Amino acid sequence: MYAWIFWLVAAGALGVGEMHTGGFFLGPFAIGAAAAAVLSLAGVGVVGTVVAFVASSALVLAALRPMARRHRRLPPSIRTGAAALVGRDAMVLERIANDEGVGCVKIDGEVWTARSFDDDEVIDAGERVQVVEIRGATALVMH
Repeated sequence: MYAWIFWLVAAGALGVGEMHTGGFFLGPFAIGAAAAAVLSLAGVGVVGTVVAFVASSALVLAALRPMARRHRRLPPSIRTGAAALVGRDAMVLERIANDEGVGCVKIDGEVWTARSFDDDEVIDAGERVQVVEIRGATALVMH
């Protein structure tokens, strides 16, 4: 019959599911379902396609998931752009007062607009702070 359509729909559904998760868990099963769809279209029986699905999914999962997990755990030093600034120390150049809308810091030689992570905290010029988050072109900092 048209079992390859079932496998193709399963591959698509698993692929879409993978896009909505961050753990690289459904991707190998989507690849396995796609392999089973190809074999089913080539005329391999139901038992053969199920075995191919299980075997190829297990192989891809065993081979690629450890690499994906390592990639997700990159240390901050390898991060790029604004994400690389989170956790860094900064020097307050202009007093930071959220209610007045003033403040700037120097992070790795660059001057950034800054706001206190705690809305009520005022930080004076010359103090050392740590970057907690980057929102647009503004660094959120705290002592």
